[in-house]
Amino acid sequence: MSSTVPDNQADRYAQARRRVREIRAFYLHVAVFVAVNILLHLINVVATPTVYWAFWPLFGWGIGLLAHGLATYRWIPFVGKELEKRKIQELMDKDRRDT
Repeated sequence: MSSTVPDNQADRYAQARRRVREIRAFYLHVAVFVAVNILLHLINVVATPTVYWAFWPLFGWGIGLLAHGLATYRWIPFVGKELEKRKIQELMDKDRRDT
């Protein structure tokens, strides 16, 4: 960004860029999840067709993917901007008391 861009504009740009990176990271996570789980299911069918073990990595990783999606799209209220604002204020207040 050039120095002629107002600070508010630069801040908004930086925030938007961070947000795009978060969303892109989530989509990459989804793509890797799908690819790896397809591979695991193929291995399961070929190597041990009588035992269905591929469900367990799908289940466990799926929980993590769900949490990642909820956090990325701000559907977890206790991890959102309000918590961030409260924690910043709490740390600033503590720092003020300690000095």
